[in-house]
Amino acid sequence: MRDGQQSLFATRMSQSTIDRLLPLYENAGFYIMEVWGGAIPDSVMRYLDESPWNRLRKASEAMKGKSLLSALSRGRNLFGYVPYPNSVLEGFYKEAIKNGLNVMRIFDALNDIDNIKDSIKMINALGGIADGAVCYTVDPKEEEAPKATGFGAKLKGLFGGNKTTESEKIFTDEYFVEKAKEMEALGAKIITLKDMAGLVSPLRAASIISKLKANVSVPVDFHTHCTPGYGLASSVMAMIHGVDILDTNIWWFGEGSAAPAIELIYIFADRLGIEVDVNMEAVGAIRDELLNARKELKQFDLAANLPNAFDPLNDTLPANISALFDKAIECGKAGDEEGMLEACHAIEEYFRFPKPNELVKNAEVPGGMYSNMVAQLKTLGASDLLDDAMRLIPKVRRDAGLVPLVTPTSQIVGSQAVSLAMDRKKGNPDYSNASNQFISLVKGEYGHTPVAIDPAFREKITGDATEHPYDVSKYRQPENPVLDDLGGVNLASNDEEYLLLQLLPSVANGFLRRRRTEEFEARQSAEAKESAAKAEAEAAKEPEEPITGEVISAPMGGRIIEVNVKAGDEVKKGQIIMVYEAMKMENDVEAPKAGKIKRVFVKTDDIVGTDAPLVEFAD
Repeated sequence: MRDGQQSLFATRMSQSTIDRLLPLYENAGFYIMEVWGGAIPDSVMRYLDESPWNRLRKASEAMKGKSLLSALSRGRNLFGYVPYPNSVLEGFYKEAIKNGLNVMRIFDALNDIDNIKDSIKMINALGGIADGAVCYTVDPKEEEAPKATGFGAKLKGLFGGNKTTESEKIFTDEYFVEKAKEMEALGAKIITLKDMAGLVSPLRAASIISKLKANVSVPVDFHTHCTPGYGLASSVMAMIHGVDILDTNIWWFGEGSAAPAIELIYIFADRLGIEVDVNMEAVGAIRDELLNARKELKQFDLAANLPNAFDPLNDTLPANISALFDKAIECGKAGDEEGMLEACHAIEEYFRFPKPNELVKNAEVPGGMYSNMVAQLKTLGASDLLDDAMRLIPKVRRDAGLVPLVTPTSQIVGSQAVSLAMDRKKGNPDYSNASNQFISLVKGEYGHTPVAIDPAFREKITGDATEHPYDVSKYRQPENPVLDDLGGVNLASNDEEYLLLQLLPSVANGFLRRRRTEEFEARQSAEAKESAAKAEAEAAKEPEEPITGEVISAPMGGRIIEVNVKAGDEVKKGQIIMVYEAMKMENDVEAPKAGKIKRVFVKTDDIVGTDAPLVEFAD
């Protein structure tokens, strides 16, 4: 209900679908159900025009306390994209627990303990369960990998460079264990190894999970994705090595870029002699209804085909497929990673789950990061620089303190690698064009990076060698304006609505204004509403002036977040005229030349397709 649909269907499952599903979950016996947090508060307002608080309340009412309900928090960034003061964190946590939340999984994109310690303490103090999540990442490969010819050789040239030597490695097993121990000391009641991009290989899962179990006394959870093809095998390996909790999705919402399917995990657990304390008959009823839900979400589905239907309680596996489960376990226990992966991939292929994403596997970068780099280069008319930009990711990442690649750092690093490739093509010094976000990252406003940034580099980028963390004392509470045009009511009508305004002011502003508008219109006569609708319909019929000037088009489909120009404005070359969201990341649209804006075709919150016109210049 959170990560499954966020990974596969862009968080577009409506409240009506949720309401239809919830009664089926009541007696399924899941230990924890993740229903909130992450992209939910933003997405349900932004795309579905629904209340995130209502979603949480309905889940709590339906479950009647039979399963713990959890949410994902970005720590100091909460469910948003900027650091928030403790007053906002505490307000959200308090309201969430009051509305039925039990577990808050808390992580930070930089694994900066300072960014999560207050959240852990607050959740515990408010009676919730703090789940401390350590973000998995890998040491970067070498920057200038040798070039080659041919597609296969090109991939090797891009991603096959020598990795960081053992003595230089930062992200060792001990790194993750130390972070986990710090979180436990702060009060975390669960420790999660959070593998956002699915990069934990089976042998690495065995190593890290074993060490976590030996060094922390609280339950250990493993969260991964199947994107590059490791997810199922690594989850089984985690089970072999004593993991306490495993994140899964139910069949139609599992595998691919999501977590492993519980039905496959159930078979593995049975053969390992591990009890899965879940009512699999209830899971079957949920599975049937999830197929209908997936069909309703077809336009957002990332997979080309549906997997084959399967019921582990009633369907008999062919002997050769059944043997693959035993082979995977045998290989796992023997430390034969290649054999284990081969067996698990054959199982997934039999059920027609998506094949491993080789790009993500070899590049060791999130798929969305790559897609945004492609879109950025297309906008700049420099698609030929993609290989160079990909090769520069390790350099940018090292210079910026070896940050993990997860939103927002993945976008920041990817965008800066593109700029670096452009600099080199033009013969300019590296970092001639540093983005505002990269400057903020290097300055220290996102938190402490895993490796200290060279003061000389920080001075070069920010003008000051001293680290300057984000100062939450500068946070200003958003206004709660009186809407004179809607009968003199406040934009936010209660505390929970004002919290949404504090978290995501631009999105919540539109969402809350629509609620107040609905209430205002309900007080008006049907005649007045009909008259307004007729006038709007007539206005929409007016013919549109043909395009005659140069046009900036959308490099890929997405949603307009911010429009910075209007008709008649004079703009400079390189000026950011618009910001749009695609693949869960924000992208700047820059003016390709200086000139005068004749027309703007879009407005904030519009959904646009690839090559849709955005702005027209005057002739």
